[in-house]
Amino acid sequence: MTSRWKPCAVCLIALCVVAALAAKKKPDDTDAALQQKCALHALNRLTFGPRLGDVATVTSIGVDQWIEIQLHPERINNSAIQGRLAQYRTLDMSSRELALSFPSNPILKAVQDGKLQVPNDPYKRAVYQANLARLQDKQEKKQAQGGNAPTQPASVKPASVQVLPQANDNRVASRTIVDELVVLAPPARMQRILALSPAGQSVLTKDLPQPTRQALLAGLTPEQRETVLALSSPQAVVEQEVQSAKLLRAVYSDRQLEEVLTDLWFNHFNVYINKGGERYLVTPYERDVIRPHVLGKFKDLLLATAQSPAMLFYLDNWQSVGPHSDAALGTKSHPGSAVRPRWVNGPFGPHPLPSTKPVANSQQKRRSGLNENYARELMELHTLGVNGGYTQKDVTEVARVFTGWTLEEPREGGGFVFRPRMHEPGEKVVLGHKIKDNGEKEGIQVLEMLARQPATARFISTKLAQRFVSDNPPPRLIAAMSKTYLKTDGDLREVMRTMFHSAEFWADDTYNAKVKTPFEFVVSSLRATNADVSDPRPLLQALNRMGMPLYGMQPPIGYSSQADVWVNSAALLERMNFSLALVNGKIAGTQFDATHLAPLPADVAADPYQIQLALEQSLLSGQVSAQTHQVIEQQVMASTGPPIAPSSAQMMPVNPAAGSVTSQPSSLTVIAALLLGSPEFQRR
Repeated sequence: MTSRWKPCAVCLIALCVVAALAAKKKPDDTDAALQQKCALHALNRLTFGPRLGDVATVTSIGVDQWIEIQLHPERINNSAIQGRLAQYRTLDMSSRELALSFPSNPILKAVQDGKLQVPNDPYKRAVYQANLARLQDKQEKKQAQGGNAPTQPASVKPASVQVLPQANDNRVASRTIVDELVVLAPPARMQRILALSPAGQSVLTKDLPQPTRQALLAGLTPEQRETVLALSSPQAVVEQEVQSAKLLRAVYSDRQLEEVLTDLWFNHFNVYINKGGERYLVTPYERDVIRPHVLGKFKDLLLATAQSPAMLFYLDNWQSVGPHSDAALGTKSHPGSAVRPRWVNGPFGPHPLPSTKPVANSQQKRRSGLNENYARELMELHTLGVNGGYTQKDVTEVARVFTGWTLEEPREGGGFVFRPRMHEPGEKVVLGHKIKDNGEKEGIQVLEMLARQPATARFISTKLAQRFVSDNPPPRLIAAMSKTYLKTDGDLREVMRTMFHSAEFWADDTYNAKVKTPFEFVVSSLRATNADVSDPRPLLQALNRMGMPLYGMQPPIGYSSQADVWVNSAALLERMNFSLALVNGKIAGTQFDATHLAPLPADVAADPYQIQLALEQSLLSGQVSAQTHQVIEQQVMASTGPPIAPSSAQMMPVNPAAGSVTSQPSSLTVIAALLLGSPEFQRR
């Protein structure tokens, strides 16, 4: 029978006695080792990885009590992370503020056409003018190649500016100006930037090396920094800030379980940041839709996602029109409903609405405009699961239910709105249940019905257990979690509590059974080494190379937590190279003092073996296999050449051509890198 270990008082005492007798150790010694193992397991599952001293802290609090604290993140003082996030102003903006402060090409074209005015604020005005110049240059090049003639910008008055020499066609001049700018005090530097011509501003930060970019931005206020970056790529500012904030929260937030769950539920209700204007929607989506509901009722999370602009846009439901609706047939049976223009400014540029005028052809009248994307993913990925008992007929009926769930145009915030004229009239039948003709309430009824299905209880319980227990969680655990789900009307906190107090969660075969995703690996490396991240962008680039750009999963399935997705030679090689770059200080914007990882007395501080033992304790709490220990010891003792990890199924070779290793690295950095790349650190 598989032995089990669980941090409840009765089980702990019994296991300590049995283990002590078997190992011929004092019960107190075994008790301490077991508590440490429990604490490490809890930290590896409920957080993005333990920091130095976390195991001792959790052990002193008690594992059960620490878990309960994490289940109530609102009670945890999280002020420390707020200071790091204060530099990202976009995190508190609405989608409308984001769209107008960091304009996309459709908004810039609206300015060109005289439909929008350039803001009067000097920083915003500079962003608009620089990007109008960029857009104008693009249009002129297209015209030269035989494209359409460009539209001259309207509402942009000439400003008194310093013309950047040859800025329109020669970036070398821009680099000269940058060299002059970096030596100026921040206020003078910003004044000089605002005085450049729009064409010069638009290329100011293009292709700048990372150190030069950091020097250019050094000392600027958050608003000034955002302005400078937005001169050449406004939407990239929004994307990079939400990605940077996600990484920083994962590394430094004390509400670790909340961060883990926010990541999990975002992937469950995935949206893709690079789909058009989705960049403006991801920030409020995670902030207002996902994060507040991760430990609440599942039905509330489900409704919040269904009505979120991010989901409506991503799965195209905002364009879904009932085939027999007033909008499709061109009638106006709803008194007081306005006849909308055929083309309106949508969240991300002009979009067509079905004509409000009668059409001659009867077949054209019956052209549905029905979009089933959301209905299908709602049942397959969000609630029931692939084998949840629904049919294609159910998909079509649910799609009919959600017609009219659409978006306002951007000047109104791009928020959710129900349009009766787009809604399919009549009764629907979903999973055998009749849904009476009731407008918007039909959708709410279907969401609540789906949230309460036993298949949904199993599917959601399985998703949680796969993240926190194992890739193939025991059926007994799923049954217990599902029972709690149905009993509590989908209370996610109670479902989590059932899981964390189960024997299956604490079973020996679950210990180190999960392989870290690239995001989990990078964040856990930063936490384990107590790294100080001042600029997350190089780390985001590392995640891109590992195949996990944040918010960058295009299909609605989101990123998987399963091992087989992430375990391959190329991926493990990239992880080892990241480890080497991190410990050798080769990642710009990330610093840490490696010596604090192995605090040793002076007489043994240079002994590689003692360093290895100390690092094994600080980075992995001493949980290192004999094979890994021996492999690393052999590598460190090698007298020449860069460290090369052994090629095996468990540890991949370092790429000497990666340029991240010097020819004679110190023992401390070599050992630290190999431990971060070891099988034990790759698992949690």
